[in-house]
Amino acid sequence: MVDKLVLTVDFFLEHKLLLTVLIVMLISVIKRFVISSIRGDVAFLSDVQRKWMSRTKNGTFLLILIILFVLWQSEVSKFALSVTAIAIALVIASKEIILCFTGSIQRASSRSFVIGDWIEVGKIYGEVIEHNLMATVIQEIDLDHGQYHYTGKTATLPNSMFFTYAVKNLNFMKRYVYHNITITVVQFVNLYPLFPSLTRQIEQHCEDFIEVAKRYNNVIEKHAGVDLPGSEPHIHITSGINGEQNVHIMIFCPTERAIELEQLIREDFMIAYQENFN
Repeated sequence: MVDKLVLTVDFFLEHKLLLTVLIVMLISVIKRFVISSIRGDVAFLSDVQRKWMSRTKNGTFLLILIILFVLWQSEVSKFALSVTAIAIALVIASKEIILCFTGSIQRASSRSFVIGDWIEVGKIYGEVIEHNLMATVIQEIDLDHGQYHYTGKTATLPNSMFFTYAVKNLNFMKRYVYHNITITVVQFVNLYPLFPSLTRQIEQHCEDFIEVAKRYNNVIEKHAGVDLPGSEPHIHITSGINGEQNVHIMIFCPTERAIELEQLIREDFMIAYQENFN
């Protein structure tokens, strides 16, 4: 039995390519089984599931690299010594790959975001659903148009982008958000008498969550170490280039209710404007 085992080991050591293929296939099968077990039968993945799936993929990838390095170490050393000039050329040619790898290190060391966070990179907004040594995958969110819903698009960002664009963590916006509403009035009239009643109406729309909003606002202030505008509604006016008036309303509200509250506030303003000026 021992002799057969020794012969088998010697055979695979002599045929390293076959051994490499078997190892990669075995680890891949184990990875698929583990990921399938983590995913289960749920329709939507939780942040914890996504984190463990990402860790499994990254861990198996690193394990394969280590095994291949140990297995082919002597061949790689001989090859590296004989083709030093070619290796330098390969480094130059693989600049983007190196930037992606170092971008992953930069992300991990700075802890700028984790799986489940909302982030902004350049003009792309989304929730991080996976990250590895080369790229970060996000589920796109339509924040660019003042919306807070998923677009259904998945964006894969090379980690090299983290050296080109600032990464903004928008994670606190997953629950509550400072939502800005702009209403343009072409006719030049005195709108300030409308604001007290409009403020009361906004407060009525927000009364069912205002206490939670105040506590959450305080948590954000302590975490960020800055004085934020507060949870109460804010209204101010600016003038446009053609003499029109822009009414700016800012509310602090649950993210999923921002659009609904905006429509109610617009309706309240239009009714008040029509009653007073028409």
